[in-house]
Amino acid sequence: MNWINSIKNYKPYNEQEKKDKEIILNCINIFDDVLTRNNEIAHITSSAFVVNKNKDKVLMVHHNIYNSWSWTGGHADGEEDLLTVAIREVREETGVKSVYPVTKDIFSIDILTVVGHIKKGNYVAPHLHLSIAYLLEADEQEALTIKEDENSGVRWVPIDKVNEYSNEAHMQKVYEKLISKIKEL
Repeated sequence: MNWINSIKNYKPYNEQEKKDKEIILNCINIFDDVLTRNNEIAHITSSAFVVNKNKDKVLMVHHNIYNSWSWTGGHADGEEDLLTVAIREVREETGVKSVYPVTKDIFSIDILTVVGHIKKGNYVAPHLHLSIAYLLEADEQEALTIKEDENSGVRWVPIDKVNEYSNEAHMQKVYEKLISKIKEL
């Protein structure tokens, strides 16, 4: 299934996802470069909420730009297979090799605001991440490695402590939603 159809077919979990899905589909219709960072207003990103086998821990990275523990993820950069993007980002950001989808379906849709910041010596203006997220599972026994240009820490966090690690209020709401969805599985 192509990436646009997977978004169209996604069943929103709540009102936030319903509205965000509507706006993301509008952005896809308006912008022909929404899959790339060339679109400086809004672009597609793919994130992963990575759990262990027992689904009682979440793999998180300490993000350098946001100075907060967060999920893994990155820009689509033209790639249409957003699940592949999410898996690649987990591997790159954590060093974990054994990671696979709990389900190949989209697990969460969110529009995330990005504040202006400096990256690699260049100013990046405020913009929106049109986040398509997946629920992945990884082996918590694997060695973890830091990707120094993006994060300063990688660790497994007890699922009920995720929001104690995150200092981003808007992301805490996303994590609460994801954890609620996991409990319903």
